[in-house]
Amino acid sequence: MRPSPSVVLQPHHALRHLGALLLPVALVACSGSATGDGVAVRVAKADRQAEAGDAGTTPAAGGVAASESTAEAGSTPSASASPAAQAAPDNVSTGGPGRMVKMPARPFTTTVKATFNEPWAMSFLPDGRLLVTEKSGALRLYNPANDQVGSISGVPAVDYGGQGGLGDVMPHPGFAQNRWVYLSYVEAGANDTRGAVVARAALTLNNSGGGSLGTPEVIWRQTPKVTGRGHYSHRMAFGPDGKLWITSGDRQKMEPAQSMDGNLGKLIRLNADGSVPADNPFAAQGGVAAQVWSLGHRNLLGIAFDHTGKLWTHEMGPAHGDELNLAVRGANHGWPNVSNGDHYDGTPIPDHRAGDGYTAPQASWNPTIAPAGFMIYTGEPFWYFRNNGFIGGLASQALIRIQFDGTSAREVSRYSMGRRIREVEQGPDGAIWVLEDGSAGRLLRLDPVRF
Repeated sequence: MRPSPSVVLQPHHALRHLGALLLPVALVACSGSATGDGVAVRVAKADRQAEAGDAGTTPAAGGVAASESTAEAGSTPSASASPAAQAAPDNVSTGGPGRMVKMPARPFTTTVKATFNEPWAMSFLPDGRLLVTEKSGALRLYNPANDQVGSISGVPAVDYGGQGGLGDVMPHPGFAQNRWVYLSYVEAGANDTRGAVVARAALTLNNSGGGSLGTPEVIWRQTPKVTGRGHYSHRMAFGPDGKLWITSGDRQKMEPAQSMDGNLGKLIRLNADGSVPADNPFAAQGGVAAQVWSLGHRNLLGIAFDHTGKLWTHEMGPAHGDELNLAVRGANHGWPNVSNGDHYDGTPIPDHRAGDGYTAPQASWNPTIAPAGFMIYTGEPFWYFRNNGFIGGLASQALIRIQFDGTSAREVSRYSMGRRIREVEQGPDGAIWVLEDGSAGRLLRLDPVRF
């Protein structure tokens, strides 16, 4: 393979893979539950000036289901608030004299911009246009300037069904120079098997609001291909150093998450051309094990870097027990041997506990939120959200806000969206963009309200 290309950092990529290059700010925003009456926020003078300027089959024992009955298939969890949301502080000081203002319970407006057929992922290009994948295999190009939706031809054939099809999309950090776009999708194998792959191709845009991909180059595959149509994960992110990170689900087989003979149930770290970095924790083992950064994962559907360069992932638990994890070199996160959830048939799984030999999550949810999509905010318009994470909720039909404190994290707000949320990203101008799940999934733009 070609050596890893030099990386030219683009400011439009801060939403998912270059947050560490943005200047951190002193503001730390907190709030209570978004279902309440809002919270008080102390606004410093400088801040005030800136402000002015899938089908539900019955799962078998052992936690294996044809689809996530409480998440991908969309049953609604209990309405009780999470302990993290209940514990959120009532106010926060930005450091220095200021006035107290009350953050509304819903501090954003929502505008419907477009509708897609089973949208799964989105990513902004440097020119401000938005690539959107549809699970059945279409790649769309949305233009925020005129709300036009075009098509990108040349997408590889995908194996569509269950939780699989066309997955994530992401431009290379040096897209302005090399035009590379990375896609994840599901390909078929022999004997009714399938697995996720990642490919890259050059994108050429036309004057009619669309474009085409060059010949795709597959740079990574899930190994081995197995039967079933769930838990592909296949989310991607570029790190500040230009390394490519890929989430690889356990494919509902569970035990492979603990085996280094394959890359199922793992967090993967590669060079941009698909080659393996020599400093990966298991590089000395060679083979597919050399790709692995951490193991013991279930179904990782969110990945994002924070402003300090730390990588965070989230994953669906079995019956509850969804997790938010800090990516730690060589860590074993325990699935399927430990989990804060249980198997679908009610069979208990040992909880994470100190000294069990596994890396526990920084946050977990019971009842489930069914997390999907992940963004850590670095923009200006929502100054009170800066450096907070946002997770889309499928079964919870919500946008979940996360506050980070070094290597710890917790939910601080939950905004009801009324529909299953598949994806969330930050736009070039700092607006928050959300994709709903399903056959008429709407693209929403969230803008701040004045308060």
